[in-house]
Amino acid sequence: MSSDGVNKGRRRFLVATTSVVGGIGAGFAAVPFIKSWMPSARAQAVGAPVQVNIGKLKEGQLLKVQWRGQTVGVLRRTPEMIANLPKVDDALSDPQSADAEQPEYIHGEERALNPEFLVVNMHCTHLGCIPQMIPQVGPQPFDENWNGGFYCPCHKSKFDLSGRVYKGVPAPANLRIPPYSFLDERTVMIGVSPQGAV
Repeated sequence: MSSDGVNKGRRRFLVATTSVVGGIGAGFAAVPFIKSWMPSARAQAVGAPVQVNIGKLKEGQLLKVQWRGQTVGVLRRTPEMIANLPKVDDALSDPQSADAEQPEYIHGEERALNPEFLVVNMHCTHLGCIPQMIPQVGPQPFDENWNGGFYCPCHKSKFDLSGRVYKGVPAPANLRIPPYSFLDERTVMIGVSPQGAV
């Protein structure tokens, strides 16, 4: 103990402890503030954009996310899947997507900004069931000439790997394409159109 009655070791310990406790308290106080910047689940349900990391998506893999209370699929198509799209045009109800619900900047058989990635609302345009992706080419119980695509088990509607509807099924239209854009090669933003797009 020093001559003036002050224990400097104890003082340093108390100052350090108070600083640590104050820092932790400030951290806890900052959490609600930072969380207020993020859209709530309710905001996301009414349309807040959703970022999707597609960097680890393998060829042929489908990733499902929620946007506006709907299931949106991001499919990374293989070169073979893309090459097979024109083969089913004659069997489709709307092969050019003339009557489809999709942004004006989406064109062609691929129905995508980047042909490798299909971004599609997964709800069947008949009654809203979610079709299964069956990418294999070959005879199926529901189609002997199956070329890969989406099959809705609820009422047997069929869609190709661009979400285009086949003729003679209950679904009246192609699967919907939501507005979306690429932030970079690894990130898709669902709910935001590319800059300058209508």
